[in-house]
Amino acid sequence: MPDIYFPDTKSKAVFAADGPKPQFLIDAPQFKALVVGLEAGQQIPVHPGEAAMYHFLEGEGLMTVGDETFVIKPGVTVIAPSGIRRGMNAKTRIVFLGSKGAS
Repeated sequence: MPDIYFPDTKSKAVFAADGPKPQFLIDAPQFKALVVGLEAGQQIPVHPGEAAMYHFLEGEGLMTVGDETFVIKPGVTVIAPSGIRRGMNAKTRIVFLGSKGAS
């Protein structure tokens, strides 16, 4: 059975000078969940993608979804619909959970 309980999810985040290193909590054909760490000043370039959920555990920054830009901080959840462009800029060190179902 895969891991199903994560008492300290933030500790799973990996920070690297050359950009995000997503860490999968589960990487199954029908569902993916991961934790991502970004250093201050790093970004995830705007790109299209499948429907996804982003839940922020730590840090502050901005996230663009479609034509809108949102302030991100701990406790914020953003849903990006399928095919809609999304990207992120970290003002401080950020940790977030991401998840998506099968396409």
